[in-house]
Amino acid sequence: MSNAVISNNMSHTKIWVHCVWTTKKRIPYLNDQIRDAVTSHIRINARSKDIYIDHINGYYKHLHALISLGKDQDIADIMQKIKGESSFWINRNRMTRIKFEWQDDYYTVSIGMNQLASFREYIRNQVQHHQKASFQDELNLLTEEYRLEENGTKVPER
Repeated sequence: MSNAVISNNMSHTKIWVHCVWTTKKRIPYLNDQIRDAVTSHIRINARSKDIYIDHINGYYKHLHALISLGKDQDIADIMQKIKGESSFWINRNRMTRIKFEWQDDYYTVSIGMNQLASFREYIRNQVQHHQKASFQDELNLLTEEYRLEENGTKVPER
């Protein structure tokens, strides 16, 4: 007979999301001098709020994050916590010459377990990626590939 303990708790969750958010008016605030400090701060602050960021990186006008949602978390709340606190921190530390703000909107898609490795690499290599493709090209690809809504209208399937 086995000594294994069987738990009646069935609340096990593993939901991965790829989130992308931009600076207000796509101003290139996130230059090479501050981007690492900002992403490091976001990761530390997220951890203090029980938000698990697996990978985070970006380029001058935007950030990408691979996040594992907990069973009691929702995307809107997580994004508000990440964006709100980080913009406050950036401004408090005077990391930009003018007031820093994030755009209100963001892009989020769910990611399958078999996609994790490729998304981790993609997020890690944002600087190299954007030497070949513009941010607008990237947004167009995300919008089309994942059939994201634009201005409240679902992009039709092709």
